[in-house]
Amino acid sequence: MFRYIHNMTALRQRQHNILARHCLWVGLLLLCLLSLPVKAQEVYPIVGAERTALYLPLLHGKKVGLVANQASLCYHENGDSIAPLHLLDMLLRHDVQVLRLFSPEHGFRGQAEAGGKVDDSKDAATGLPIYSLYGKNRKPTAAQLQGLDVVLFDLQDMGVRFYTYISTLHYVMEACAEQGIPLIVMDRYNPHTGYVDGPMLDSSERSFVGMHPVPVCYGMTIGEYALMINGERWLRDSLCCALTVIPMAGFEHASSYIPRIAPSPNLTTRQAMLLYPSLCLFEGTQVSVGRGTATPFEVIGAPGYRHKAFSFTPQPIPGVSDNPPFKGKRCYGIDLRRVTPQKAFDLSYLMQMYEGMPNGSEFFLKNGFFDRLAGSDHLRRQLQQGAAQEEIRASWQPALNAFKQIRKKYLLYP
Repeated sequence: MFRYIHNMTALRQRQHNILARHCLWVGLLLLCLLSLPVKAQEVYPIVGAERTALYLPLLHGKKVGLVANQASLCYHENGDSIAPLHLLDMLLRHDVQVLRLFSPEHGFRGQAEAGGKVDDSKDAATGLPIYSLYGKNRKPTAAQLQGLDVVLFDLQDMGVRFYTYISTLHYVMEACAEQGIPLIVMDRYNPHTGYVDGPMLDSSERSFVGMHPVPVCYGMTIGEYALMINGERWLRDSLCCALTVIPMAGFEHASSYIPRIAPSPNLTTRQAMLLYPSLCLFEGTQVSVGRGTATPFEVIGAPGYRHKAFSFTPQPIPGVSDNPPFKGKRCYGIDLRRVTPQKAFDLSYLMQMYEGMPNGSEFFLKNGFFDRLAGSDHLRRQLQQGAAQEEIRASWQPALNAFKQIRKKYLLYP
């Protein structure tokens, strides 16, 4: 009996020790977990489209046209970040009389690849007519605007000169000015609102991928940019559009916000959007930016690149890259998926690829597209002459400083 009690006592003591050690480990684990930094949920600014109290009174009893695409979403107004509401649906919910839709490059639902023609169509969800501004005409015609009392504009810009939505903005403003129709621009942040960088556009290279004398990264929201188009009289014959900008709330230029939905089919990740200003100039060269891969604008390469450590093979992706450059060919180059971009417009990738190609004279496409993207022939000539990166960047500074003085007049946010 004594031995049984002794054994039971020893067993309980062992159980107690095990439990104590278990509690100690659990306590230490909890302490470690509590000591880890907790990442707060990112708080986004309230974009113009979500500030209905500011613009719904302006639409009461009006016949409305809407320039929008798949990224024209309202989160705060819908009260549910999991299921955001498209601006069109939100307007109809508030009994706004929307008569016509206008779509930019990539289409109203964002399903057309870059540069691909967008045809007129109907919106499947509402049956409303969609007029393409990237097909037969890039500027709304008088007939397309006839009968409208006001036009709303809500596109997710990238803050980069050659991203064509600011060119669409220009033509919409011009058409509205010609027809005497007020325009309301819903302001939105973009990934590069805090940066002014890159070469300026020369008027000799004016095109749909660069219409105004601004640098590659102009450091403005699309609403601020609209104010600048008006204020600097960049519309035809110095026309002035009857413009209202619905500003954001809770936004500052120093903060960088990545759009919560892809603005176009080949810009689907944070990394791609941050690298876009630095990599888009490769579209005017014999180098692929990864179109036709799962990571466009995160990798660069070409079949003839000397260094073979990294490679990818572009293949058609329907609706995204139907016929990508170097389709089916192995491209060697640089993997940028995990790099931390150091500048808004980084020359190092361009210079590295240029130096690694076997024939510099064939690096640039013969159609002059590189010069249109860069804004002039200066950057191409500097690369061909072997100028150092510091020398190239220094050559931009006088024009950048002058532009910053112009830009300052139109900023809406601190």
